[in-house]
Amino acid sequence: MPPSIKFTSGEKEFLKRNEACRLATSYRDVPHIVPVSYLFEDGLFYFATDFDTKKYNNIKRNNRVALAIDIYSSVGNKAVCVMGTAKIIESGKKFRELYDIFHKRFEWVRRDPWKEREAAFVEVTPIKKVSWGIR
Repeated sequence: MPPSIKFTSGEKEFLKRNEACRLATSYRDVPHIVPVSYLFEDGLFYFATDFDTKKYNNIKRNNRVALAIDIYSSVGNKAVCVMGTAKIIESGKKFRELYDIFHKRFEWVRRDPWKEREAAFVEVTPIKKVSWGIR
């Protein structure tokens, strides 16, 4: 099912042009924020994670997440912030498709490859968004 949140053409261009964001998770009302490399495809966000991370464990317990993709500079600030739900993808066709895209896009994946069930991808479906500085 496609996400119900629609992004403007300017937001889509901004999201495709960037590759890093901050991911916020929480468990038992304790927030946790980390930088991640992401993909934005068909209105959904994807990032990779190892199984032994706090973000992975938090998402397993509470799938509500937030992402902040932003650029701050003296000539103007730009950002897209998203709240959404996360789904973990550990294997299968979708995992292999995502791995291929990540492998082509990110040098760090080519340097340190992994296989199904050695790490996971997370798919974030946006449920709310806000942006600024983007036309």
